[in-house]
Amino acid sequence: MHISFARSERSTVGIEWELALVDKGSGELTGVAPQVLEAVRPADEEHHPHITTELLLNTVEIVSGVHDTIGGAVAQMGELVDEVRTAAEPFGADLMCAGSHPFSQWYDQQVTDKERYHRLIDRTQYWGRNMMIWGVHVHVGIESRDKAIPILGALLSYIPHLQALSASSPFWAGVDTGYASNRALMFQQLPTAGLPWQFEDWAAYERFVDDMVVTGVIDDDSEVRTDIRPSPKWGTLETRACDGVPTTLELGALAALIQCLVEWMSERLDNGETLAWLQPWYTRENKWRAARYGLDAEIILDASGRERLVTDDLRELVEALMPIAERLDCTEELGQVIEVLDAGGSYQRQLAVAEASGGDLTKVVEHLVREMRAGRPLPVG
Repeated sequence: MHISFARSERSTVGIEWELALVDKGSGELTGVAPQVLEAVRPADEEHHPHITTELLLNTVEIVSGVHDTIGGAVAQMGELVDEVRTAAEPFGADLMCAGSHPFSQWYDQQVTDKERYHRLIDRTQYWGRNMMIWGVHVHVGIESRDKAIPILGALLSYIPHLQALSASSPFWAGVDTGYASNRALMFQQLPTAGLPWQFEDWAAYERFVDDMVVTGVIDDDSEVRTDIRPSPKWGTLETRACDGVPTTLELGALAALIQCLVEWMSERLDNGETLAWLQPWYTRENKWRAARYGLDAEIILDASGRERLVTDDLRELVEALMPIAERLDCTEELGQVIEVLDAGGSYQRQLAVAEASGGDLTKVVEHLVREMRAGRPLPVG
């Protein structure tokens, strides 16, 4: 199977952000996405070009255009959030985002009436119906198809950094799971989701997709839902490992970190370097540690098994990537990684709100709604 890789400008960026619709009174998820999408639809268009459906009727997804800078992409996302919130208000709904909803039940949620979603649920059954989760996807342009696989493999070493920084799903259906990111382990139950295979080159990726199509696992490469994947249609590498985050500040921090990592690796390839890949068993262990312990995770750094606290490595990584951030005009957003570390990750803030309120998870939803309005992490209480 030949898979064409679209031409894309190097290190351009696009962001997808899944948003949950919650009832203003109860904090429960509310399935008013069709009404909201109709309200935002331009009069002369079939649908909004940047606001779309997702698997469940309690969700809308906002999608940026292609941007040269993180600041431009995040600014557009903020405008789209405001547009969706305004459209949702007449239906008694507000917006929040996290990797999971603190207390709503999966069996109360309705699936969007689209063939591909019905087909997914028919195949995956219980696990598919449980996908009451939200995430952030970041696309970064790759100017050469031959770079996609080497950069993908090297980026797997940074899955725990991204997952710990974005972790925001400590609760599931009213239960404190003990995990910083329950979403990470939930989502990988779907076929082709979770960590990607480590391919030696683009031809090996094409053979993988061909095998999956021949055996009926997928219809095309867009149904490969791994934590990082090539997106040939757009000419990008798409990072999908992050939990949904509640604020534009955290969105920008994640996107800047990903953009800088990809550009750093691209430069090294230009200089004739070979990018180091972790053993797949280390990569798997790192993902579990970040999901379980979040920003308190000790992660495996290299093939020799050297370990370090993920927050310490993140702080050093931000400093190392600053020269690249200067060239990409995202020093402010990359610096916001440190702001998130200092404020505490979303999962930490949610747990603190729950503790301060005596376990009242409606207060957690209220805090998430307030943070989305503020655009930045807020102090608990």
